[in-house]
Amino acid sequence: MNITSVKRIHQSDWTDSGIRFLRARDIVSASKNEEPDDYLYISKEKYDEYSLVSGKVAIGDLLVTGVGTIGVPYLIRNSEPLYFKDGNIIWFQNGTKIDGYFFLYSFFGKAIQDFINESAGIGTVGTYTIESGKKTPISLPEMKEQQQIGAYFRNLDNLITLHQRKHEKLVIIKKAMLEKMFPQNGSNVPEIRFAGFTGPWEQRKFEDIAVRSSTISSERGLPRIEYEDIVSGTGCLNKDVFAKKCDKAGIVFRKGDVLYGKLRPYLQNWLLPSFNGLAVGDFWVLQPQNADGSFLYRLIQSRQFDEVANQSTGTKMPRADWKLVSKTEFFIPNTIDEQAAIGTFFEQIDSLITLHQRKYETLKRVKAALLQKMFV
Repeated sequence: MNITSVKRIHQSDWTDSGIRFLRARDIVSASKNEEPDDYLYISKEKYDEYSLVSGKVAIGDLLVTGVGTIGVPYLIRNSEPLYFKDGNIIWFQNGTKIDGYFFLYSFFGKAIQDFINESAGIGTVGTYTIESGKKTPISLPEMKEQQQIGAYFRNLDNLITLHQRKHEKLVIIKKAMLEKMFPQNGSNVPEIRFAGFTGPWEQRKFEDIAVRSSTISSERGLPRIEYEDIVSGTGCLNKDVFAKKCDKAGIVFRKGDVLYGKLRPYLQNWLLPSFNGLAVGDFWVLQPQNADGSFLYRLIQSRQFDEVANQSTGTKMPRADWKLVSKTEFFIPNTIDEQAAIGTFFEQIDSLITLHQRKYETLKRVKAALLQKMFV
């Protein structure tokens, strides 16, 4: 096939609407299912003028990044007009020569990626050029098998995107519900409330609903929780803490206690453990008092608590100030039953978030493994 680029478009020709204009970074974002930093366009007049010289992309063509993060492919899937940055993006004028999706996923395979990295050179800013593009090796089965392989990976990508989108939506829903299910702007009742619960919420000092434990232990056999074990903002562990080897001393916590990372509180290192263990490092171990533990765990994730906790002491290593936090008053439901209902609701959301995150990560690992095994 012909491998080329396009006639140069200058930055002064960019517009706010018209024909979509792709840069290498936009292709990298698309490969991650992310929105670009901004959308760029050129006028239809400029597109028509330059396309007479360079030609127009066609369904099945492949655009591949040649600078920055090199070797990232972008498949032309429809007939919408498109222009791109010359030099930074290589244009494989494939059309129907190779099944488009097989061609796309071939570029994620080991053989082509190894060639791109080797041809880019070592010790310099790597580039993937038109000449390198022409020399790129590709192994092809018959068209029917190409189509089956391409369709398989396309369906796998659709599943990955599905779980990624569900995860993102649930994270947004949780954030919104943390706003609507806790009183805002001086109100003593939340905007959304479960049926059967009435009356204003009570204002209570944080020290009246949570006691900070300070019992230190180095007991062997207990799992240790450290900062790096928690996925920021999720309350999930990123490893099997029972399997890791650590004999550091830490603060004793019990199942149902709430762990809050006081160092750099904006990192949102929190955990509601389902086991006993030791919290190693800058944690508060909070034991609920006259309050539901699951509700307390959601209270520390609320905007009101976050604002107080981030009025921290220190500049390089800021830490939440217990004297300030403990004396701050927060609104809480006047019954344990309502607290528990709120805690259960957010437990269900967290479970769904974790479910889709794990499915997303599992499918990505499956895809990575199959890209190595299904291409020559």
